Amino acid sequence: MSADFDAPDASPATHADLPPETTVVAPRPEGASTGDLPPEEFRVLARAAVDWMADYLAGVEHYPVLARVRPGDVKGSLPASMPEQGEDMAAVLQDFEDLVVPGITHWNHPSFHGYFAVTGSAPGILGEMLASTLNVNAMVWRSSPAGTELEEHVLGWIRDFLGLPEAFFGVIQDTASSSSLVALAAARHRAYPEVREAGLFGLPRGRIYASVEAHSSIDKAGVTLGFGLEGVRKIPADDLFRMDPEALRAAIEEDLAAGIRPVAVVATVGTTSTSSPDPVRAIARVAREFGLWLHVDSAYAGAAASVPELRPLFAGWEEADSIVFNPHKWLFTPVDCSVLYTRHPAVVKEAFSVMPEYLRTPEEGESINLMDYGVALGRRFRALKLWFVVRCFGAEGIRERIREHVRLAREVARKVEEGEAWELVAPVPFSTVVFRRTPAGLDPEAQDGLNMALMHAVNETGEVFLSHTRLRGRISLRLSVGNLRTEARHLDRSWELLQEHAERLEKEAGLVAAAPAGFATAQ
Repeated sequence: MSADFDAPDASPATHADLPPETTVVAPRPEGASTGDLPPEEFRVLARAAVDWMADYLAGVEHYPVLARVRPGDVKGSLPASMPEQGEDMAAVLQDFEDLVVPGITHWNHPSFHGYFAVTGSAPGILGEMLASTLNVNAMVWRSSPAGTELEEHVLGWIRDFLGLPEAFFGVIQDTASSSSLVALAAARHRAYPEVREAGLFGLPRGRIYASVEAHSSIDKAGVTLGFGLEGVRKIPADDLFRMDPEALRAAIEEDLAAGIRPVAVVATVGTTSTSSPDPVRAIARVAREFGLWLHVDSAYAGAAASVPELRPLFAGWEEADSIVFNPHKWLFTPVDCSVLYTRHPAVVKEAFSVMPEYLRTPEEGESINLMDYGVALGRRFRALKLWFVVRCFGAEGIRERIREHVRLAREVARKVEEGEAWELVAPVPFSTVVFRRTPAGLDPEAQDGLNMALMHAVNETGEVFLSHTRLRGRISLRLSVGNLRTEARHLDRSWELLQEHAERLEKEAGLVAAAPAGFATAQ
């Protein structure tokens, strides 16, 4: 027990320990203001805010991509406590611009190439604004008929757009972490039917299988669902960073022999580090052979299945039990919006549905209740912004922009392959390029240090933002293309900065055969 922890009094509870049955609340003065903005004042301020938003989207590339602040700077600029009396909203908007915006890393910047580049498009922003105005909670059908039915319908459109069978039922979650958690909870329910009532304690150990390149959200799901990190078994990948199906089969057979219960397999189309597509069709055969739930994580790349030339990369995903893809990544929808498709909505519902009396309505059996397909009871009207995006861009408009992003990324990859002292670390199936600087005369660890120093130097310019990963023990840089405003000129400038700073760092270090002290590996 911690020394500064005061143990509670162990004496029996008394009447004084109970909350009062009632309290006296001061009455509100007759005719007092609601405290909300009057409609006309709201109209003026909202127009000013929209003007700011439009100017921001038009000129976002003139901001430094990476926030020019240090930890604590934003918090330190704010008052220590909330105001006792309400403040003028115009002053609040001014503080937003003066105090908040300098602490923003601009994901909407055309040279934001870190992680997976995204766009919060104008149609999606308008949908988000209207959803906030309506402020509905689409938990049961009655609480938001339009929220429920629009979500069901627009996800049917997108299912067809991605080439998935009609058997897939869709529901919107917040992020892929939640979507994968829900899918794997359904897999657990199927593997352990008794777990809903009794919990996992005392039951045989279970196992989820995923590639060594799978996203960390799968590990989090394993922890959350009671399997633990040891309950997520990592399967080796091949030279192109794709899961090895035969290694998967061997792992399942080994676990069965040890008395461990296989539960689910997670295949990835568009891994986080390299965007590699696992061989889903072969993995599906193994999953069927052992009766396991197959979940496909295509949070980043899923939208690319809409492009006929790219659809072969998804071969076999139509055989999955569940699929996640994020419209807030490559479908130009503001964060957050993640779609979970499943062939088994009844299993998902069995795993999650809890119906207290206060949520029962006369429409039971006539419609779905979105709260039954995930952890959250409260559900924002996310379908509205997604509906706005797909209607405004149209199917071909989306395909056209995805094609262009892939073309731009492959052009960067060509420059890497043709450049001196650069290495393309992985293929470029989608729009993410993974590469590293590899000058002669540096050992691998010193190269790692050089690449980290290079990334930080480029990011510090404010013109570009890149991120990194570690593959086979070595540091590599990642450049992702996914913003509607990204043009060839932005990527040309990114490449110029990489070249300039690589040459400068190597010159400053006095590159020799031994590893320069200035390139100690950064973690």
